[in-house]
Amino acid sequence: MGRMGGTRSYSANPSDYQLLEEIGHGATATVYKAIYLPSKDVLAVKCLDLDRCSGTNLDDVRREAQTLRLIDHPNVLRAYSSFVVDRNLWVVMPFMSEGSCLHRMKTAYPDGFEEAAIASILKETLKALDYLHRQGHIHRDVKAGNILLDNKGTVKLADFGVSACMFDSGDRQRSRNTFVGTPCWMAPEVMQSGTGYNSKADIWSFGITALELAHGHAPFSKYPPMKVLLMTIQNAPPRLDQDCDKKFSKSFKDMVAMCLVKDQTKRPTAEKLLKHSFFKHAKPPELSVKKLFAPLEPLSNPAKPLQLKDAAQLALKNMPSADQEATSRSQYQRGVSAWNFDIEDLKAQASLVHDDDDDGDIHECKDDDRSTKSSLGDKTAASCISSSIVLSNDLCKSWVIIPA
Repeated sequence: MGRMGGTRSYSANPSDYQLLEEIGHGATATVYKAIYLPSKDVLAVKCLDLDRCSGTNLDDVRREAQTLRLIDHPNVLRAYSSFVVDRNLWVVMPFMSEGSCLHRMKTAYPDGFEEAAIASILKETLKALDYLHRQGHIHRDVKAGNILLDNKGTVKLADFGVSACMFDSGDRQRSRNTFVGTPCWMAPEVMQSGTGYNSKADIWSFGITALELAHGHAPFSKYPPMKVLLMTIQNAPPRLDQDCDKKFSKSFKDMVAMCLVKDQTKRPTAEKLLKHSFFKHAKPPELSVKKLFAPLEPLSNPAKPLQLKDAAQLALKNMPSADQEATSRSQYQRGVSAWNFDIEDLKAQASLVHDDDDDGDIHECKDDDRSTKSSLGDKTAASCISSSIVLSNDLCKSWVIIPA
């Protein structure tokens, strides 16, 4: 039975839906713009290929469908209906016409948004996280590519492809021990074997997303994934620089610093963070967020750049190592954020991390809080990361919905 969408309900009959152009894709799913024929409503339909899911991933698929259908919050992308078609699971969702914050930045704001827009977007995103955490969920992939916008300025947090429900064994406070997400946004505890993590991992990712919206890219985004893992564990947490980021308020800088604390017990909850002074004066999104759309043309086929990127990554594997590293860094500088976590790819990227240049790269960022620097050496950190990857490499795949 379909859930209610406003005053309408959407059926579980695939013949009621006309799939149009592809608007997003991932390791096991493709998202289409669609028309619901009985009412002519424009929707998004996510089609998950069950044949491409391993046993573990199939459990994730079932959890995702269940989670989305139970979601009821204005800032979380929900599911109106879900049903099996042949060997695919179809999930019917709202169509977010203005795409993701990542696409906005790539299209017209390569250096990031103004603080007023950032405050509005982050406040709405934080409301979504507060709701999810209260319901016992960890999102685990908070980033600009998963914050979707529509033409009214509505902000919704999307992509439960790697989400986790802490209620599934009856203990809503238990810690997770799976390595899932996108490395630039990952909390240190997610990367390390045996430490476990909880909803505070989303707060770290939220802080990284704040930096991403401010600069147009995430910290360490020019490096290969394995090197990002090492740098996140070994370096002091990234910050808004006092000198280079003078255009941003002290309140914004303080809020980011509160999120990016390596000790997860010292990070605020989403509920507490909403009370921070940075969010108290945030404008309604229909005012500040809608201004971001003014200079932009409609996105005709947002999935095409991602398809081209995937093809480029296949070619990347066959390049000489020196050319591969240069190309990889160039891609990250352009804002690639939806890395496909395949264990062999990670091993290949790890081979690019040379001992003779690690120190220079790791210390090129300012160390504003040396007391938080991890005591892990290169070998210990690499061992922790390797153990974490082996622990759950089937889960290490994420995808991004980027509607037109």
